[in-house]
Amino acid sequence: MIFSRKRAGEARHARDERADEVLDAPESEESTSAPSRGPYDLAEAPDEPRLDLGSLQIPAVPDVEVRVQADPQGVIQQVVLVHGDNALQLGVFAAPRSEGIWDEVREEIRQSLYNDGAAAQEVQGDYGTELKARVRTPDGLTDLRFVGIDGPRWMVRGVYQGEAASNPAVAGPLARCLEGLVVDRGQEAKPVREPLPLRLPREVAEQQAAAQQTAPGQREA
Repeated sequence: MIFSRKRAGEARHARDERADEVLDAPESEESTSAPSRGPYDLAEAPDEPRLDLGSLQIPAVPDVEVRVQADPQGVIQQVVLVHGDNALQLGVFAAPRSEGIWDEVREEIRQSLYNDGAAAQEVQGDYGTELKARVRTPDGLTDLRFVGIDGPRWMVRGVYQGEAASNPAVAGPLARCLEGLVVDRGQEAKPVREPLPLRLPREVAEQQAAAQQTAPGQREA
C-alpha cells in the first residue's frame, strides 16, 4: 500500500549557518548541548511535531508530502518525501559504535553506478562529501544526489531526485525535513548496515488491519 500524508502545520527548524565547518572535528569540552541541525539522535532531538515511523521521525514541513510504501503487515519498505517536482528518498541503517560508514557506502554506490554505465561525481555539501550522478530511466535521464549522515550507531542516507539533485539551492523544504529528522536507534544489537525497522503510524496500521479483516467476509457474501 501507499500511505500519503500532507504535512501542513507550522514547525520549528534549526538551520546550521556553519555549513562549511568540518563535521568530524573533535568535540570540544563546550560542545555538550544538542546539535543545531539534524538528523538528530532521539536523545538530542528538540521537541516539535513529527510523523513517527518507528526508527525515523519526520518533521512537519508545509507542502511536503510523505509517501510510504508498506507491506500488509505494516512494515515499511520505502519512504519518499515529495515537494513539487522534487523528491527525497530516506533510509536509515545500523552502524558501529566506533566509526561512521558513509565513506564506505558512498564508494560502493559509486562503483555500482559505474558498473551500470553512470559516472558519479563527489561534491561537497552541507553534510560533507556527497555523490551526484545522472542515470538513465524509462522516463529519460534523471539526476540523483546521494547524501549520507553518520550518527551514533546509525547512518541516514538520503537520495535527492529532480532539480534538487543538481541544484541544492532549490531543495528548500526537503532539506529542512532532513535537518529536522530524528533517528530512534533503539538499544538492540544489529548487524552493521542492516536497515533499521520502519512501521506505519498506529492509526494507519489499525485502519489497514481492519480493512484486511473485512475483506474475507466481503468475498464470502
